[in-house]
Amino acid sequence: MVVTVTHDGYIKRLPPSTYRAQNRGGRGIAATNTKEGDFLEYMFVALTHDYILFFTDHGKVYWLKVYDLPMANRTAGGRAIVNLLQLGEGEKITGLVPVREFREDECLLMVTRRGTVKKTELRAFKRPLGRGIIALGLDEGDQLIGVARTKVGDQVILSTGQGMSIRFDEADVRTMGRPAHGVNGIRLADDDEVIGMVVANGSDDPASLLTVCSQGYGKRTALTEYRSQNRGGKGLIDIKTTDRNGPVVAILKVTDLDEVMLTTTGGIIIRTGVADINMIGRNTQGVRLIRVEEGDTVSSLAKLPETELGTNLPDIPGGELDPDAVAADGHPPHILNDGVGQAEASDHIDDLDADGEPDAG
Repeated sequence: MVVTVTHDGYIKRLPPSTYRAQNRGGRGIAATNTKEGDFLEYMFVALTHDYILFFTDHGKVYWLKVYDLPMANRTAGGRAIVNLLQLGEGEKITGLVPVREFREDECLLMVTRRGTVKKTELRAFKRPLGRGIIALGLDEGDQLIGVARTKVGDQVILSTGQGMSIRFDEADVRTMGRPAHGVNGIRLADDDEVIGMVVANGSDDPASLLTVCSQGYGKRTALTEYRSQNRGGKGLIDIKTTDRNGPVVAILKVTDLDEVMLTTTGGIIIRTGVADINMIGRNTQGVRLIRVEEGDTVSSLAKLPETELGTNLPDIPGGELDPDAVAADGHPPHILNDGVGQAEASDHIDDLDADGEPDAG
């Protein structure tokens, strides 16, 4: 199945054969119809018996299988995720992780608004209940803001609203059980808070960090500019949060091939290619990315799924997606949002054990 999720939280699944084969360089077709002000944010390929873990700001995780998602056609908007989960009052989804196999060599790293980080083995989330289970313990007034899959050798970058950032090895965070509260990831200044997290694939990751401030200014800096430090320090200056810039509202790990969508609280949306944003140094003010009117501010930043941008999804007989055909341009189908995880195309269906769980094979 191809699973799509919009920025406003509408989800659906549909067969890959919906997306007809096209010549390279074509305009492509829209993956979904969205209401005004909404747009496609996540798109990934999964099998019907795969899992999706939904994490909330209250530190809980909910669990659905892909076959529990509504089947819809390409032009349908989908169904609101909040209508599929038994969320508590005021509970909001802050991350989703597609999972095919609960691997022993992978962990989930979580970060809260107050700078706490916690690492838990992925397999600890194998059997959530319908009403949700605790993903991490939270201090009063704190919130879970992000979650990412990590493996040995990965590094983590946390960014704050006042323009600070810290990079450290995921190994600096010891593995803990689900109810644990975690450890300090960054030492925050007064009135500062963590606004985002990205995972770097080692010290030589060739990607860059896109940082966006509330007044529409931002910048792109190579990840290699952020040296590794010990967890729990104050970090380094990522961007100058002047009166012109305002506080940082979002970060993304990007490459030249990506396109991003910026949205303001007033409903203004702009779509731009990352390659059009010049690479500049770390301790700078950045450039204007979107013009905001007086009283308006940037509210969100999202990386668009490459399929929406026209990357070919071939029409495979029987509806199966051939990973080799899709990967001809070097980009196999996967979810394109850092901290959410990855679901690769496969040509087999997992066998299920007596409890409906994928067995070791």
